[in-house]
Formats: sequence, C-alpha cells, structure tokens
Amino acid sequence: MLGIFILVIMLGFPIAFTLMAMGIGFGYYAYYDPTRMQNLLDNRVFDLFVNQTYSVMSNDVLTAIPLFLFMGYIVERANIVERLFVTLNIAARRLPGSMAVAALATCALFATATGIIGAVVTLMGLLAFPAMLKARYDTSFAAGVICAGGCLGILIPPSIMLIVYGAAASVSVVKLYAAALIPGFLLAGLYMIYVVGRAALNPSIAPKPREEDVGDLSSGQIAFMVLTSFVPLAVLILSVLGAILFGLATPSEAAAIGALGGLVLAVLYRLRTSAMVCWLFVGSWVFASVFSYLGGEQLVKEFVLSLNLTPLTFLILTQIIIFLLGWPLEWSEIIIIFVPIFLPLLPEFGVDPLFFGIIVALNLQTSFMTPPMAMAAYYLKGVAPPHVRLVEIFRGAFPFLAMVLFAIVLLYNFPGIALYLPELIYG
Repeated sequence: MLGIFILVIMLGFPIAFTLMAMGIGFGYYAYYDPTRMQNLLDNRVFDLFVNQTYSVMSNDVLTAIPLFLFMGYIVERANIVERLFVTLNIAARRLPGSMAVAALATCALFATATGIIGAVVTLMGLLAFPAMLKARYDTSFAAGVICAGGCLGILIPPSIMLIVYGAAASVSVVKLYAAALIPGFLLAGLYMIYVVGRAALNPSIAPKPREEDVGDLSSGQIAFMVLTSFVPLAVLILSVLGAILFGLATPSEAAAIGALGGLVLAVLYRLRTSAMVCWLFVGSWVFASVFSYLGGEQLVKEFVLSLNLTPLTFLILTQIIIFLLGWPLEWSEIIIIFVPIFLPLLPEFGVDPLFFGIIVALNLQTSFMTPPMAMAAYYLKGVAPPHVRLVEIFRGAFPFLAMVLFAIVLLYNFPGIALYLPELIYG
C-alpha cells in the first residue's frame, strides 16, 4: 500500500482521492467475505468509508481549520500585510538589515494568521523581495529571509499544522499551542539575531535605507502607522491565541472569532474573500484503517522494535524519515498519512506525543528549505524576477537551516523548552 501510494503521488495524482481509491481498493480485498457477499457492493469497506467521512466532517477540532484559513485569507486580501511590512520597515530603519527584520516580523505575523507556507512565501515574494532587491540587498540574503520567514507558520500558534497533528495523535491542541510558543519565538529570535548580526558585520549585503526612501517622518507619524497596521493584526492573533490558552474558548470557537475579527479588519481596510478544505483527512483515515486492518501498523512496529533502538536514536530515525518525506510532500500529507505510523511506537520508547509534535513541526521547517526539493524556494522562484537563480535562493536558505538545526538540538537537550508552559498552565 505504501509503495504504490508513494509511486502514484510521484506521478502527480491528487493525494486525497488517491488515498480514498487505494483505501477502498485494498479494503475491498481486506473485507472480502464470499460467505456473506450478495453482490459486488456488499462489502464492509463502503460502510467504513461512509463512517470515516462522517467522523471527519463532524470532528469539532477540525472545524478550526477552514476558519483559521478564512481568517488568514481575509488578512491577505485586505492588504494588511503590505501596510504592515511598510510600517515595520520604517519603524526599524535604525537597525542593521532593517528591511530584512521587517520582512521576518511580517512573515511571522502573517504565517500565524494563515499557516500556509505557499501563501506566505508567494505574497512576501511579491511584496518584500522586490523591495529588498531595489534597496540593493544581496539576492541570496533576501531570498533566505523570505523562505525562512514563510515557514514559521508551521510552528508558531495558532498553527493549522498543530491542529491537524492534535487530531491525528489525539493530543490536546491547547497544550500543543502552549508547547509551541517558546520554540516558535526562539526560532524567530534566532533568525532575527542572524539577520541583524550579519548585516552589522557585512553592511554591503543589507545597505541602510536612504532618507529619501523612508521619508522624513516624525516619531508621532511612525507611532500612528504602527498603531493602524501592526496593532490590529497583533491584537487579532493574540486574542485568538489567548482565548485558547486560557481556556476561554476551544480552538474552533476561537477560530470563528478570529474569522469574524478578520472580516471586521477587512471591512475597515475595504476588502473581502474566503477559504476551506478537509477531504484529505477522509482519504487518509480510510487508508490508515485498512492499512492497520491488514497488519501494516503491527509490521512497522515489530520491525522498528527489532532494531533495538534507544529513545534518542528512535527520535533521530523518525525525524530523518519525516525530513526526507518533506521534499516531495506538503506538511499536511506527512502529518495525516505518515506520522500516525510512528505514533503507536511512542509509548514503547517513552516519548511524549506532545514533545514529538513540536519536534516534527521544527523538523518540517528544514524540509521546506533543503535542496533539491525545497518547496519554499520553488514558491519564491515562481514569483521572483527572472534574473534570480534557484541556486541563489538555495544558498540564502542554508544559514537559516543552521538556525533550525540548532533549535532542534536545543530542544532535544532541553525538552523543557517545549514542555514547561503546558506543565505550568495545565499541570
């Protein structure tokens, strides 16, 4: 099943419908019973498909996904991101690499609102990347900033990936959000330190803005710009996140409030739009049910246990596999299809599913920026000026990859970075 599935998606077939077709096809064989079969449609796999579809569509946790997507798309279409980038660029103009710092901060905020890497990298590639090139920034340096910043939405709450992982692993999304806060801001902070430090040591890669480019604005004017661009979006995201973390609302309820808040902002900024999706879960759960029924889950478990791995080597092995899967696949397919294969093994090695989820979220940052299949780089190349070469984008992403690997090593050695807040708030 796994071999054929990987082959078929490499050929470009839609993943959700491939999963459904394979789940029903192999399930038809698995549940075939000639003693009770009256006709071709008399097979329990069809009952399984209907039940799994109903279970997914009525899952309260998954309701948050289209609502958070809706909030993110509204924020994108309302031109709030463009206003935010311009404002942060002016406010940070005294810092080395001010435009790169503004781009990272904008990416982080927008990524938390939408959670879609392609959307963030593409929009910032159209908005901030040309502006940095015009300001005589080094092409590789600017490209690395956009790729790295665009991937932050996987980790920083309210991350859609963590909602999906929570549903797949039966882990509290609220605790996942609390666990991801410190690692998320740690990674964003490492990015900022690298950008400012490198721009300070080598000003030629990020020249200081000229006065005519930023304008002669007073402190009061800059404060007003920040108040009208940064504060509304920050309040929207922090309100949604705070309502979840402090138990005032479930993720679904908070996402609905976020979507409503996004609509209010869109009205204020004179714009409109919408979004949704979840059929991938239907196909993956049918596929996983049949895979488990045929003994695939037990086969994987016995094979891994036969290797006599330590908890650390098990974690490293799983992260290498997930890293490699991140080349051809989006995070959604990895979390929904492949991560559940490892979940039954976590108790055998004493690994906390909460900690495992944060490590996976950090790991997926690398897979989106690592050649040859770095999806963030390809998203940026698709909207970059023709003279920007793919190899320049790859080169710019490498230092940020080092930051991610450093954060992963820190998390391995100090699990409290992820587990401290959930234990403090929820016990």
